Amino acid sequence: MTPTFQTVGIVGTGAMGRGIAQMAAQAGSAVLLFDLQPGAAEAARTALANTWQTLVDKNKLDAQKRETMLQRLSCVGELSALSPCDLVVEAIVERIDVKQKLFGDLEALLPETAVLATNTSSLSVTAIGATLKRPGRLAGFHFFNPVPLMRVVEVIAGLKTEAVVCQQLTEFARQFGHTPVAAQDTPGFIVNHAGRGYGTEALRVAGERVADFATIDRILKDQMGFRLGPFELMDLTALDVSHPVMESIYRQYYDEPRYRPSVITAQRLAGGVVGKKVGEGFYPYVNGVAQVPAEPPVPEVASLPPVWVSPKAARRAELYQLLKNLGASIETAQVPSAAALILVAPLGLDVTTLAAVERLDPTRTVGIDMMLDDAATKRRVLATNPATRPDMRDAAHALFAKDGKAVSVVRDSGGFVTQRVVATIVNIAADMCQQGICTPADLEVAVTLGLGYPMGPLAMGDRIGPTNVLEILFNMGTVYADPRYRPSPWLRRRGALGLSLMHEEA
Repeated sequence: MTPTFQTVGIVGTGAMGRGIAQMAAQAGSAVLLFDLQPGAAEAARTALANTWQTLVDKNKLDAQKRETMLQRLSCVGELSALSPCDLVVEAIVERIDVKQKLFGDLEALLPETAVLATNTSSLSVTAIGATLKRPGRLAGFHFFNPVPLMRVVEVIAGLKTEAVVCQQLTEFARQFGHTPVAAQDTPGFIVNHAGRGYGTEALRVAGERVADFATIDRILKDQMGFRLGPFELMDLTALDVSHPVMESIYRQYYDEPRYRPSVITAQRLAGGVVGKKVGEGFYPYVNGVAQVPAEPPVPEVASLPPVWVSPKAARRAELYQLLKNLGASIETAQVPSAAALILVAPLGLDVTTLAAVERLDPTRTVGIDMMLDDAATKRRVLATNPATRPDMRDAAHALFAKDGKAVSVVRDSGGFVTQRVVATIVNIAADMCQQGICTPADLEVAVTLGLGYPMGPLAMGDRIGPTNVLEILFNMGTVYADPRYRPSPWLRRRGALGLSLMHEEA
């Protein structure tokens, strides 16, 4: 295979730069490593030599091929030594002035046909190239860490980027074995933009004291299939990385409520409680292992009360069948008896609102999240309201745990936990399509590969049903009166017409 770029310069040889260098050398390019820090380029070359040797030892790489790739890597001590390159990728500090200075210096050294690429994750490609004489030769080439394992790369065109530059970078990414996705030059591009809903909405849930960090993590993993809960994820990435990104995207969108950060992470960052790498985050760590609090035990209840289900409950027929399977005594009268446990199953509304609107006894009313098919989840989630009696709360918990499935009981919340987090994710993704930041197909690929979600956000919306997502958002807007939850036109129109969220206009 003949690489798209014969000679590639890498400026900045930390984890990101080293990973990009590895992939370029494996694709057949000669790679020149440059770093201002003395010895950093040499250390990167040594690290790559060791990485490839490990693969040889595991019989995953031929020894001769290792030597060939290692010979393609060279360290240079001066920026001027990058003059033979037909592509230079920077992976340096996220400061626009530093990047602009670097690319200005490179532009003076390189031939006019050379391509300049920035691995920025949060800065505008257009703004980085604004001081260049040839801004059309600059594009974003955003990889994710660790580069060899995270097989997606965002190719970003600035306002003046030439189309051929993005075409070349796209082809080069494919030669890496990566999946390239095309993104417009907007804050967060695709992956970091689409990821705003997961952490920020979970923080709002925690901030309302709906549930603690561990419970929120358990719910989202067990109900929706996320690999890591939001607080586990923030501990892994560390708040000194993730909180500034939250603030940056929020500010770049002129304080758009959908991206609003949380005082919780700001306070923890100020206190140095940033995550696993310092041994303390949302969880404490001992020898690198999170110390997760045990789940509350299932209450022991001598006698379970009869159960009455609201006629407005979501998936009412399925809920009745579940109650039968659990051996519940079910009341079918128009109103509950004085002894009944009253169940509501709202989409987006809180238990309090339903109890008031339906004139139910709030002391006996408990909510259950029925957004998803019960058989498709590993956990049931119940919600009390401020007036729910402890005996009714415990009875509901004991009843829904009778078959051994995990049960979490949370405080009242519009949309429980999963509804509000998933609806926020779907809504942000839909609005990205509305803005034309990327195609629906590229969005789904970028999110599943870049964030490790169990499915793309538009697929999540289609699974739940766009009309159900709309109902959740409209009702959350009623509960919270926050423009954060206003539905995107992309979602509203497709939901109204019964179309898939993947549907593009002809």
